Amino acid sequence: MIFMELRDKRVLVVGLGKSGVASALFLKEHGARVTISDTKSGDELRNEIPALLDHGITVETGGHGERTFRGQDLIVVSPGVPVDAPLLQQARNLGEAVIGEIELAAQFLPGPIVAITGSNGKTTTTALAGEIMTAGGLPTLVGGNIGTPAISLAPRATRDTVIVLEVSSFQLETIQTFHPKIAVVLNVTPDHLDRHRTLEVYVNAKARIFENQRGDDFAILNADDPACVEIAGRTKAQVFWFSRQKEVKEGTWVREGNIVFRHGTRQHDVMLASEIPLKGAHNLENVLAAVCAGALMGCAPGKIRQAVQNFKAVEHRLEFVATIRGVDYYNDSKATNVDATIKAIESFPANIHLILGGKDKGSDYSVLNNLLKQRVKRVYTIGAAGVKIESQIKNVEVVHAETLENALRQANALAQPGDVVLLAPACASFDQFKNYEERGTVFKEIVKGLT
Repeated sequence: MIFMELRDKRVLVVGLGKSGVASALFLKEHGARVTISDTKSGDELRNEIPALLDHGITVETGGHGERTFRGQDLIVVSPGVPVDAPLLQQARNLGEAVIGEIELAAQFLPGPIVAITGSNGKTTTTALAGEIMTAGGLPTLVGGNIGTPAISLAPRATRDTVIVLEVSSFQLETIQTFHPKIAVVLNVTPDHLDRHRTLEVYVNAKARIFENQRGDDFAILNADDPACVEIAGRTKAQVFWFSRQKEVKEGTWVREGNIVFRHGTRQHDVMLASEIPLKGAHNLENVLAAVCAGALMGCAPGKIRQAVQNFKAVEHRLEFVATIRGVDYYNDSKATNVDATIKAIESFPANIHLILGGKDKGSDYSVLNNLLKQRVKRVYTIGAAGVKIESQIKNVEVVHAETLENALRQANALAQPGDVVLLAPACASFDQFKNYEERGTVFKEIVKGLT
């Protein structure tokens, strides 16, 4: 499986994020001479640096030195680093190999890979697919963009291990040989346009998940999503669909309240849609996709049903936090784009106090206006995108709150019994928080303080 011998090779890892650190340690363990470089200051990275130095890894902080990129046998790029960065372009021109952590991991993962991507729902579907595979008796490891770097799974993986990976567009930009046995695309709606620039570039990045598939592999796509329908023709794999709106030729759909799976002449009811413990129509889609993946991996219908019934909502994804004086508080900090926010709003019939804002990703917030009019009592704007959001939304009362704490204090004062306070910000978190997890955790801590 190894595409190159790592011993004594000069390898540069760009970015000291979670995947960058994991890659550097893995490479060092396999005998490479490793340097890791980040634009952040040494003080900002003080928690990560000691372990790297202890392993004999050279650490460069406060910027990327031009000479650091020269003479490397391999450059491994963290997902947060733009692939068109000038130093990376220069390295490619010099003939240096540039890959991402997910591609590095693929060389050391000998078992079948189930890769899941999409603008929304990736983490829930990945976690659920992992639970289904495990319940079905398959040795399973789960990682990727969900939190555990894929490269960290390699030491535990055997030929029999099913590797379930959440993969982002940023990760797919740097693949070369990455080859999923099952590739799942949940949906493709505008996101990360601050980096990808155009929707076409973003869609093309997502579609790369099919790039190395063959005729004995499987592709699972959303029959209700126009972009998924368009890119289905780009895979050589056998195409399976999932739909909550119509019957599909092969795949999963809902018929008279039952989730049905069909493969060729085989067809069976898996479970009642009403047995799904997760809120929202979007989660029905996530379940349909995960059920299809589990069935294609040979998991028995009864085991699939059991795994879905026992599944708990993933933290920061439409997560119920508390009821305070008759008002329900929900944390959907992972709603980092407009489409995810639409899905969150659609999960509640009315009387929503919606917290929007953070770091803008080039989004159009005006598409929220119809839903705001129908279901939202008030919008509370926070963060750097607040002013832009206020300029684009209408038909709703707006409170300029600036901070999450101020938004929650005001919502707590204004909400009535039966109302819902919902954090579904439609933005990245990096203006005020380290990541969406920290934003969600702070939300929950403030809510608990309101009691």
